[in-house]
Amino acid sequence: EMCKLTENSSRDVQIAFANELSLICAKADINVWELIHLANKHPRVNILQPGCGVGGHCIAVDPYFITSEFPMESQIIGKAREINNYKSFWCAEQIKTAKHDFQLKHGRKPSIALMGLAFKPNIDDLRESPAKYIVQKVLQDAQDENYYIVEPNIEIHQVFKITSYQEALEKADIVAFLVAHQEFKEVSLNENQVVLDFCGVLNN
Repeated sequence: EMCKLTENSSRDVQIAFANELSLICAKADINVWELIHLANKHPRVNILQPGCGVGGHCIAVDPYFITSEFPMESQIIGKAREINNYKSFWCAEQIKTAKHDFQLKHGRKPSIALMGLAFKPNIDDLRESPAKYIVQKVLQDAQDENYYIVEPNIEIHQVFKITSYQEALEKADIVAFLVAHQEFKEVSLNENQVVLDFCGVLNN
C-alpha cells in the first residue's frame, strides 16, 4: 500500500514543480512550454507538462494519506498538494481577470468558452477534476455573460449544459483551455479571441 501511495505522491510532486514553473513564467512573461522543452534537452532532466491542477481519485488523493500520518516528515509532499490545488484557483482567477479586462476594453460582456471538464485528456472521467472546479468557480462569478462549457467526451451533464467545441469556438470572445483533449489541438482560433491556454494545447 505504501508503494502505491509513494508512486502517486511522487507524480504529484513532479506535477507541482511544473505547475510552479508555470506560475513563475506567467509573472516573468516567459513561455513555460518552450522553457520546459529546452530544459528537457538535458539528459538528466525530465520536467512534466503543467496543467490547471491535478485530478482523479489517486494522484489528487493518495498524498493526503501520507501527510496525515506523517505531517512533520512530509513537507515536500504536503507543499506539492498546496501548489497543485492553488493552480486551479489561479486559473479561475485568470479567467475572471480576462473577463473584466475584456469588458473594460470593449464595453460589453464577453462570451466565454470553457474547454474541458475531465481530469485529464481524452477521457470522460470528471472525478476530482481541476477543470470542473475551475468552471464552478468561474460560474460563481457570472454576471450575465454567455458561457459555453465544452467536454467532447460526454454528451450530458447533470449540472452543466454541454456545448460542442465547434459552436463554443465560433461564439466565444474568450477561450480558456482547461484540458488538452485531442480535438482541441486541431481547432482554428480567431485572431481577435482572447486565448488562455492552461494546458499547452497550442504548444504541443
